[in-house]
Amino acid sequence: MSETAKKYVELKNKIVENCSKVIVGKEDKIKLLLITFVCGGHVLLEDVPGTGKTMLLRAFAKTIGADFKRIQFTPDLLPSDITGINFFNRKTDEFEFRHGPIFTNLVLADEINRATPRTQSSLLEAMAEKQVSADGMTMRLPEPFMVMATQNPIESYGTFPLPEAQLDRFFMRLSLGYMTREQELSVIARKSSDAIVDELKNVVTLDEIEYLKNNFNSVKVSDEVAGYMMDIIEGTRHDNKFTIGSSTRGAIALYKASQVMALFEGRDYVIPEDVKAVAEPVLCHRLTSVGNVSYEDVSRCFKAIIENITVPLEKI
Repeated sequence: MSETAKKYVELKNKIVENCSKVIVGKEDKIKLLLITFVCGGHVLLEDVPGTGKTMLLRAFAKTIGADFKRIQFTPDLLPSDITGINFFNRKTDEFEFRHGPIFTNLVLADEINRATPRTQSSLLEAMAEKQVSADGMTMRLPEPFMVMATQNPIESYGTFPLPEAQLDRFFMRLSLGYMTREQELSVIARKSSDAIVDELKNVVTLDEIEYLKNNFNSVKVSDEVAGYMMDIIEGTRHDNKFTIGSSTRGAIALYKASQVMALFEGRDYVIPEDVKAVAEPVLCHRLTSVGNVSYEDVSRCFKAIIENITVPLEKI
């Protein structure tokens, strides 16, 4: 194992273990969230209420020592409520810009599909360019920066579904799901999650976060494995169950996520299993299916595509 891989495994274990004190039994989801963060992407967390979506990001923010803000999306929320406004300061007789909640490290966009498309789109520049433009000014957002948006997949009345172009901006789509019976019994008997989050310690330094973000691009991806990735991407474009397959942005995200997954598994080279481990959360939300089908149906069709693709053999 290379020194870089050792460092990635060590930091991954520290972060996942610390977050797991709050979010029980979801180590794989925390690891995927961390992969998204390392790659500079954003997460769409779609789940029923009460499964720990807000607590996950709060715990993650405390673990890495980042600032955290939550924005509750409602139909009357305006773009300026997110980005900020220029106001006239009577003391100085000048206009000043009051920064909105988007100016932080980790942003929870809670129930994003309850806001109007105009307000939803105000996140696009921040997510894509990590900057905000308002009243002729362009302001950089702090680093690191990540948006985690949540949606309730059950209740759709009075909501504004995210368009495909905006879904494509999210690096991964995750779902926590319910805990096992034993895990849930342990959670309901312990003290409140709020108290546990407040007690969490910052376990990584800013330099270690920068190290995670800046050193995964050196991970080797063989021509065979890169070809395997493209077989998956093209499979989504040619399957008649989908009207729109994965974008090139999706292909780039799959490549980066596979590199980080390899390092978290202690390797400085990508194998097909790394690609399979991240392919569904990276690609499925980018696919548009024929007819009004559920995400679970899209996921089943996507898995069928992967099963029919020949896996390249590792060269010894």
